[in-house]
Amino acid sequence: MSHQDNSPNLSTIVDNEFDCLAEKLRQERLSRNWSLTELASQSGVSRAMIHKIESGVSSPTAALLGKLSGAFGLTMSQLLTTDKTARESRTTRRGEREIWRDPGSDYMREQIAGGSTRSSESCIDIVKVTLPSGQRINFPQDSYSFIRQCIWVQEGTLTFEEGNDVHTLNAGDCLTLGPPADCAFANNSKAQCVYVVVVSRQ
Repeated sequence: MSHQDNSPNLSTIVDNEFDCLAEKLRQERLSRNWSLTELASQSGVSRAMIHKIESGVSSPTAALLGKLSGAFGLTMSQLLTTDKTARESRTTRRGEREIWRDPGSDYMREQIAGGSTRSSESCIDIVKVTLPSGQRINFPQDSYSFIRQCIWVQEGTLTFEEGNDVHTLNAGDCLTLGPPADCAFANNSKAQCVYVVVVSRQ
């Protein structure tokens, strides 16, 4: 019996998402009548970097996306999903889901469910993240001000910093986040860490 490979074509997905993301950022900024300078002020990301991302010259890291989505009042899933790629189906198949990879850390983000645009009625996102050994991703408090979130570790060990609190989560452990705070996802082990994030927009 032949084995069918259902794994995503990562290179194709990443290239396509890079082009879509540049346009989505520009659309979100213009829909608010914000200049590059105003978005820079709201997000803490430099004007020059925002221009490079919108022009397709530079690919943003997960940390930068967290700052930009927080400034827009969007989840990362909403920012990474466009009206063109949003699915109407309630079923997502393995090998067909959208994947985004951080160019700096190889942090990999797979959209399991949700990830709709602002026009959609869906209010729940489920995301699977693979965090390589030795990597750390920081997200500002603004990214959490309008959502509730749970983290469920599937593989490895995750060190999650929530303000002044530090949580060590092993495979099978689940954490419900508290009030908004500056947060960091860190993998201090020698093996990759895989975890699922469930987000409910308030």
